[in-house]
Amino acid sequence: MANKATEIMAENIKLYLNKNGKTPANLIADLGIKRSTVYNWLNGVSYPRIDKIELLANYFGITKADLVEDKAETNNKTTHQKSIDLQQYAVDDSERDEAINAGGVPISDEDWAIIKAVLSKYPRKDQ
Repeated sequence: MANKATEIMAENIKLYLNKNGKTPANLIADLGIKRSTVYNWLNGVSYPRIDKIELLANYFGITKADLVEDKAETNNKTTHQKSIDLQQYAVDDSERDEAINAGGVPISDEDWAIIKAVLSKYPRKDQ
């Protein structure tokens, strides 16, 4: 039976695989990790060594803490995250890449055009 830490790690690896559109096979091929090792992590059988946690974090573009912390617990504590007025970026998007992203990945110009089109339907509060 897995302990709490291995269960959290398993869920977080699955979460970031999903968020990044990756599969366990991608992880195996891209990072050169043995299949049995990856599936042991995903099934909560074993816990990655610190060097592998760092490798995974770099692969997903996240911090090591993102992999080891309980996301369910974190989400319960941060249900009211800081809101961002996207309309300020609809007018001047020069700082968009640094301020707005989707899961740590910059939003493409095509997707940003869609977001701006949606935002144009809502009047700015300061106008």
